[in-house]
Amino acid sequence: MNPLSRRTLLQALAMFGATAPSIGRALAQGSATRGKTLVTIFLRGGMDGLAAVAPIGDPALSGLRPSLVSKGPSLDGFFHLHAGLAGLAPLYQDKRLAVLHAVGQVKASRSHFDAQDALETGMAGQRGHDGYLNRASAKLGDDPQHPFRVVAVQNTLPTSLSGEGDALALASLKDFRVPGGAAGAASFESLYADAVDQALRDTGKDAFDSLAASRAIAALEPANGASYPRSPLGKRLQDVARLVRADVGLRLGVTETGGFDTHLAQGADTGTLFTRLKDLSDALVAFATDLGPKLDDVLVLTVTEFGRTAKENGTHGTDHGTASAMFALGGGVRGGRVLSAWPGLSPSALFEQRDLAVTTDVRSVLAEALDGTLGVRDVFPDFTLRPVGLWS
Repeated sequence: MNPLSRRTLLQALAMFGATAPSIGRALAQGSATRGKTLVTIFLRGGMDGLAAVAPIGDPALSGLRPSLVSKGPSLDGFFHLHAGLAGLAPLYQDKRLAVLHAVGQVKASRSHFDAQDALETGMAGQRGHDGYLNRASAKLGDDPQHPFRVVAVQNTLPTSLSGEGDALALASLKDFRVPGGAAGAASFESLYADAVDQALRDTGKDAFDSLAASRAIAALEPANGASYPRSPLGKRLQDVARLVRADVGLRLGVTETGGFDTHLAQGADTGTLFTRLKDLSDALVAFATDLGPKLDDVLVLTVTEFGRTAKENGTHGTDHGTASAMFALGGGVRGGRVLSAWPGLSPSALFEQRDLAVTTDVRSVLAEALDGTLGVRDVFPDFTLRPVGLWS
């Protein structure tokens, strides 16, 4: 007896029927569906912007952080990249990478849950709303049924994409398959082929043709000699690059990585933060190399819920803070610059005498990125955009 019941077949059809056939159509359309793409990477845990892009030129820094300063490549004589991010220096010099500093949420929360929720809804502390990227996707002019139009390459759909709009969440492209492996797929295919209803047979054939096509995308090897780290972030960005290179209509790509909650033993040129930042750097460099000229049509933005305290703590780490730094890669950004209204690190300049102060609302960066890549505006209610100058 066939090991898969008709009930299981119908459950699978419900899962794949709306998505898989349209993948085949998207692949057939090819570059006709291609537009600019925004990719966001959430650095969960609160990335230390003062370490990632250190204001070496600020005389207060060394006194605040006697054991945590990593003096990597200089960006402009005042700001230096962390040693773990040294791989990004050529992209900065080539004006394909911009840094935004003293960026954060204007209604500060030092709770991971509250700060992440506020950032992903874009509602400045208000709860019970859909995600800002979900609202953005509703404003796109593309076909909303396009399966790879909005994709989160991570284990679950993030809050930023929650809401009524359609979005696909997948742990990886190679995991986008019928359960049960080859035997399961063969059993499904047999059941579809034997179906009495012609529409069911046709849908089944479309589904399996499309799943085969998605496996072909997953098999794409990196181009241009790109070498991704074998970390979760490296694998996820490689899948995002595969979708971009396959021209299947990706407009919003979302992923994340964690480990930035560095309360103790944060380190400087070695240690926990070095490891996390090097992984980020290596993944971004590989992504840029892999895409080659296609990077011009893709903007990558890193975001984090908050920064860290200006002063290191008693366990050689940092606690939850306020402002941090962001990276903007590709997409025609006006790179080779640190965009910042630098507030300084003197006691009177610190927010509540402990944190780097926010001088750029993160929503301004996100709004400018959404407008410049997707032509989408008015995503953040009751908010007035103050341009940050991402574009040339």
